[in-house]
Amino acid sequence: MNVLFSEKLIRKRVTEIADQISSDYKDREVLIIGVLNGSFIFCADIVRNLVNMKFKMDFISLSSYSGMRSTKKIEVVSKFKENVSGRDVLILDDIIETGMTLDFITKEVISKKPKSVRTCVLIDKRCMRKKDVSIEYVCLEMAANMGDDFVVGYGLDYNGCFRGLPYICKLKEFVR
Repeated sequence: MNVLFSEKLIRKRVTEIADQISSDYKDREVLIIGVLNGSFIFCADIVRNLVNMKFKMDFISLSSYSGMRSTKKIEVVSKFKENVSGRDVLILDDIIETGMTLDFITKEVISKKPKSVRTCVLIDKRCMRKKDVSIEYVCLEMAANMGDDFVVGYGLDYNGCFRGLPYICKLKEFVR
């Protein structure tokens, strides 16, 4: 099996990013908004590693894929419920490809007049970018030579399957 990102590497990078977030938000309370469903494992691991930091959690659930294809339409399944006005907000997402979803969520949060908005993603697939979005914290980067293959594991799925893999690999390893 061709593992792109090992369990050990993911753990190391999550710890490093959580340390950076803790340092950046020291002495401030932050509202963390996780993007469901793909980021739930990433969110859990990040928040378990946040030390000396006050935070509250909320979630937004979106749908923009059917199988391995983007529908090019973002459907809000469930909105975040916390009031973001005047608060520091950190958006946690699983993967950024085109940037459409993160752009949508960021604009939604900004429209509610937060004090600040930062973003954190598990995987940055820069070679697929169509929208210019700001990402302050990136755990893993998929280099252009890794291709634009669909990836699964560590919360990322294909039609609800493969989320529980402790590593990240290309879907074609499972679907022939």
